[in-house]
Amino acid sequence: MTRYRGSVPLTSDWQHFRFEVADGVGTVTLNRPEKMNPLTFESYADLRDLLHELPHHDDVKVLVIRGEGRGFCGGGDVNEIIGELIKMDAHDLMGFTKMTGDTIRAMRECPVPIIAGIQGIAAGAGSVLAIASDFRVCTARAKFAFLFTKVGLSGGDMGAAYLLPRLVGYGRATQLLMLGDTIDAQTADRYGLVSQLVGEDELDDACEALARRLADGPTMAYAQTKSLITRELDMPIGSAMELDAMTQALLMTSADHSEFHAAFNEKRDPRWTGR
Repeated sequence: MTRYRGSVPLTSDWQHFRFEVADGVGTVTLNRPEKMNPLTFESYADLRDLLHELPHHDDVKVLVIRGEGRGFCGGGDVNEIIGELIKMDAHDLMGFTKMTGDTIRAMRECPVPIIAGIQGIAAGAGSVLAIASDFRVCTARAKFAFLFTKVGLSGGDMGAAYLLPRLVGYGRATQLLMLGDTIDAQTADRYGLVSQLVGEDELDDACEALARRLADGPTMAYAQTKSLITRELDMPIGSAMELDAMTQALLMTSADHSEFHAAFNEKRDPRWTGR
């Protein structure tokens, strides 16, 4: 744990998904496979809180999000969430929608790189979890469905109308968010949703290899790159260039930058420390 914490301990027991850490890689496994790993009020809140804690975990350099069984995440649980939402008043509904949005915002603002490993359906909220991740490693069985209009709601849920056009363009985002049709992995790859398309039996190894590369690499450089990608989306070019310049000047003072120079001259691989 970092020294920038007070008396409140980090959470050790996450009850609404499985969370494991091994050799610098944290893995969240959504583990209700009998219902395609739907999200609930509690799992949303747990994921949001975990993402806020992750920067204080010295032992987590990268996060992988997976779904147990045949699917990644089928979205919000129809009865446990939608069945309850229709009973709520505007005040409580706003509390819920802000919480779900806070989860996605936390994914984008968390400095830890996030990999979504997708072996089946990523629907509704599950599709937004996928596009809020930094990398989407998919098998040929992966499917994406932004289903919000099909349940009578706006397609711009949880930041989808912000994130998706930036991934696939205005036209494709309009098609996906307005019509809510399911697309297969090959179509998603063609649209630009997929970071890596792998064989059905290669997903575990592909996620592990990417996570290992990120965890063993210059983690501070990765964190700053993620931050700049997120923050510069809405900046004018002058402000973006100024932020780039300040960030690069700071990183030029880092131990990792000096280590690269030493490794280059000594003809060896750098030993990154993330400092």
